[in-house]
Amino acid sequence: MIRTVKNLGRLFEIARVLARHDALFPLESIGVAREIAALAKLVSRRNVEGRPGQRLARALRELGPSFIKLGQALSTRPDLMGEEVATDLSELQDKLPPFPFAEVEKIFAEEFDHPIGDLFASFEQTPVAAASIAQVHFATTTDGQEVAVKVLRPGVEQMIARDLDLMYWIAEIVEATQPSLRRLKPVESVRAFEDSVTMEMDLRFEAAAAAEMADNFAGDTTFYVPAIDWQRTSKRIMTSQRVAGIPTDERDTVIAAGLDPTAVVAKAANAFFNMVFRDGFFHADMHPGNLFVDAEGNLVAVDFGIMGRVDVQTRRYLGEMLLGFLTGNYRRVAEIHFEAGYVPADKSVDAFTQAARSIAEPIFGKPMQEISIARLLGQLFAVTETFEMEAQPQLLLLQKSMLVAEGVGRRMAPDINMWELSQPLIEDWMRSNLGPEARIRQTVGGVVGTLEKLPKIIDDGEKIAAMITSGGVRLHPETLAALAGQRVARRSRMTVLMLLPWALVVILLGLLIGN
Repeated sequence: MIRTVKNLGRLFEIARVLARHDALFPLESIGVAREIAALAKLVSRRNVEGRPGQRLARALRELGPSFIKLGQALSTRPDLMGEEVATDLSELQDKLPPFPFAEVEKIFAEEFDHPIGDLFASFEQTPVAAASIAQVHFATTTDGQEVAVKVLRPGVEQMIARDLDLMYWIAEIVEATQPSLRRLKPVESVRAFEDSVTMEMDLRFEAAAAAEMADNFAGDTTFYVPAIDWQRTSKRIMTSQRVAGIPTDERDTVIAAGLDPTAVVAKAANAFFNMVFRDGFFHADMHPGNLFVDAEGNLVAVDFGIMGRVDVQTRRYLGEMLLGFLTGNYRRVAEIHFEAGYVPADKSVDAFTQAARSIAEPIFGKPMQEISIARLLGQLFAVTETFEMEAQPQLLLLQKSMLVAEGVGRRMAPDINMWELSQPLIEDWMRSNLGPEARIRQTVGGVVGTLEKLPKIIDDGEKIAAMITSGGVRLHPETLAALAGQRVARRSRMTVLMLLPWALVVILLGLLIGN
């Protein structure tokens, strides 16, 4: 009861802000808070300038950190918000007024039991950036290293926790009262959002993500990750190497520096492709404020608070899906959706093939530079209602990242399609991971894994047999009779099963030697 009253009060506050910006449509559409929305309309003066998505973005910015992050998450959900609103929300800037330097000094004292002066020779009091979760100051360490220091915003953990409880409350009501929306997994989507922001609440996690990505790109001079100063990093403070560069939305500045925008976009495309398909670990917030071009035309990334992972099997599904679209094999695109479990098994593969064609053909009829793979995936997810497809929260972050990366590419080189520039990498990856050689390697690997387990299986079987014969395991008489009757057939099947892996190894080795 207390939770309900508390969340109703907070919901009314939110509704008033949404009403003031004429952006109540999200609450009105889910059928949970229509009465609250109607009341908020009556008591609020409205600002109706701009498209619905732009008005919603302004309202979310006013509501603070949780809702800025929520807006960014909703920008990945054209199935929920509509394509135009989702696109407008993708432009939502994560900027807030800075908090006082006195708070920074207090946090340092609490985290390190030392004042700032013991750790840094100089520390700029005015932040260079202030976002919803943290702000960044430039400093110089006592050993002369120039660094950037990220400090968590005071009280942000409590604000996020309060609003997460509200989001869960609404999601639970939606699942209980709106059967048609259950396939969108509102509770699971809130949980995915919570996982993302929880990682941002501990800057040690961000530091670890930066270090992991630096390891993944070790030796790659085209994409750089600043080094972490672990001795000056804690839960609420992260210190990293200071870097400089041109924001990736400043095309004219890049050209004035004597750099080639097309080469920059190619490097961005290759870096993103390597993150997703090679490493399965990607930067999920590569907007121009987090991605810079250095003096040599290489990319420098910062802010590793929002990261995504893609497991090997999902990468294979995505690779085959991409290959199917690029080659016009829509039947295979449909089959992959069924194999991955994205579409219920009782739906028609033929009908989904037709839907995939209807989405892709108009896009691929355009000039290459106008083709958006991210938009294609977004439109594909838009057919979810027709085919009762469940939402895939693990793919939403990837879809958002593709949209952001494409936006960077289009601003830097408007006439170039960034995915086309990475075509050699795509072809190499598909040949290595989807070709016959890869399938043989995977099959051999599976067989070898089975063979490695055989001694334990046999040993366990012998132990169980010994226990049965010695009376260590008591079985029902009917079970014993059934076992006796099936013993001969089972022995025959076990012999075949024991020999089958060896036969496969011989056949596969023959294929490999023959090739």
